[in-house]
Amino acid sequence: MNCTRRIVLALGLAVLASPAFAQEPTFFNESKPLFDNCGDPSLAKAIKEGITLGFSQNPPEAMLDEKTKQPSGIDWEINKAVLDWIGVKTIKVEWMPWESQIPALLSKRTDVIAGNIHHTAERDKVISFSGPAYWYGPVIVVGKGNPLGVKTYDDLKGKTVGAISGSAAEFYLRKIGVTPTPFKAEVDELQSLNQGRLQAVLEDDLVYLEFVKANPTNNLEPLWSIAAPADIINGGGYGMARFAMRKEDCSLRAAYTQGLAELRANGNVSYILKKYGLSDRNLVLFKLNP
Repeated sequence: MNCTRRIVLALGLAVLASPAFAQEPTFFNESKPLFDNCGDPSLAKAIKEGITLGFSQNPPEAMLDEKTKQPSGIDWEINKAVLDWIGVKTIKVEWMPWESQIPALLSKRTDVIAGNIHHTAERDKVISFSGPAYWYGPVIVVGKGNPLGVKTYDDLKGKTVGAISGSAAEFYLRKIGVTPTPFKAEVDELQSLNQGRLQAVLEDDLVYLEFVKANPTNNLEPLWSIAAPADIINGGGYGMARFAMRKEDCSLRAAYTQGLAELRANGNVSYILKKYGLSDRNLVLFKLNP
């Protein structure tokens, strides 16, 4: 078989193997919520009165359709599946900039930071986290051709580097001595780099991939060869993606954690990830970018 025929056959097999999402599958849950004796009223209140989720526009993790006003995205679908498992029927969504998420949670404007959030030492002081949902890593993005020759995270020092205000990326840049240019929206940040107003961006890999999908003629280059440092993964804000609650809401947090475990085990989280272009690789933590 010649090379061309092998390539065509491989492409054909890949198409046949691609998952189809036209019909939603049914997932079986082995267990039911058992949190009657947790002590605090947060779970009972959510089941009886409903819950308010805090989101920020951040494709493919969370998006709001301006016409239908309906949410979508990885984090929305995972939260919705967890709440279905718990038995919460009434769900309200509040949209806000990322840096408003923790203040909104603590002031009880919301009950859950439902756009995924990661452990950091600073966050652990004021909020609590669910069990793990999935994982993604950081990537340094520069202009095509890497004109500044960035080869390490330390090479970002002295450069004009964009990061989302309040994000793990901003925190890590400041930690290593880089003063980032803060942005409220990922698309604005990446477009600024695309238009030459920044020299680099530190961003979530899945956010970069979503931007490229929407802007195929971009002038950006991801530096996949630069490994994510261990301290950005281990406690630096790029560990497992989770959801966050107030510290006192123990029973709600416990319910979320078991719900996530069930959904990861029965394949539901895997299914959601693949709907948005990710894979089972994103179910576990990797320290190196692809």
